[in-house]
Amino acid sequence: MNVIELNNLTKMYGKARGITEVSFHVEEGEIFGFIGPNGAGKSTTIRLLLSLIYPTSGSATIFGKDVVKHAPEIKKEIGYLPSEVFYYDNMKVIDLLKYSASFYKKDCAKKIKELAEMMELDLTRKIDDLSLGNKKKVGIVQGLLHEPKLIILDEPTSGLDPLMQQRFFELLENENQKGATILFSSHILSEVQRLCDRVAIIKEGKIVQVEKIRTLKENNYKKFKIETVSKVPDELFSRLPGVNQLEVKGKTISFIFRGNINHIMQKIAGIEIANLWVEEPDLEEIFMHFYQREA
Repeated sequence: MNVIELNNLTKMYGKARGITEVSFHVEEGEIFGFIGPNGAGKSTTIRLLLSLIYPTSGSATIFGKDVVKHAPEIKKEIGYLPSEVFYYDNMKVIDLLKYSASFYKKDCAKKIKELAEMMELDLTRKIDDLSLGNKKKVGIVQGLLHEPKLIILDEPTSGLDPLMQQRFFELLENENQKGATILFSSHILSEVQRLCDRVAIIKEGKIVQVEKIRTLKENNYKKFKIETVSKVPDELFSRLPGVNQLEVKGKTISFIFRGNINHIMQKIAGIEIANLWVEEPDLEEIFMHFYQREA
């Protein structure tokens, strides 16, 4: 079953672009990555899913229900962490969390305690006295205290120190193992690479690609670095289909290749090489390839 489904979801702000015909789905029990640079349309998409804003055209469903028509009942089963959290400064952390919990028809006290301990959050402090990182922790606890079936995270790690980021990822993996589906939106690709099963790449409001992380990293792309004995003409590789991000510095040639690896090996066999490296590119490099190809 698909927990989230977007069909040609479009949001225009007058003549300005929000997102254009965005379509993808998130399966039950999946950790799904949603990546793109700041301003690509990630937050707009999430706000549409949460019915905080309404689409110009297209539609989206969560748990098979239309996100606009069934917004109140859908929200009971969603945990949401926005990219920036704002609270009533004078409240104590525990009072804010109890207030949040009162919206759900269940006892959340045990879960609040468990989450606060895991994230090392002092429940007795006033919101006003908290650092940015600690306010983010409040947001994390608030988003997860009712054990939602779907967790939607928008740039969730900003403000967290590396140790807490690690703790947070463990927490998400635990919730996922218990059955929660997660939509993880980020511009930090190593996070997505670590956590997610599949990923949608968004650029300038449009989906560029939806792909399994494994496929994205392993099957299609290889990173080549070749040291030649004597300088070879630049066009030897530049005209070859599938070669991207070609850099030639003296006798060193580097590029990312997508396609049948035998074609490239035949080219390499025709030149005298001093050294050769073939590696898996990281997601960052693949990601740059999408953007350059589009440009």
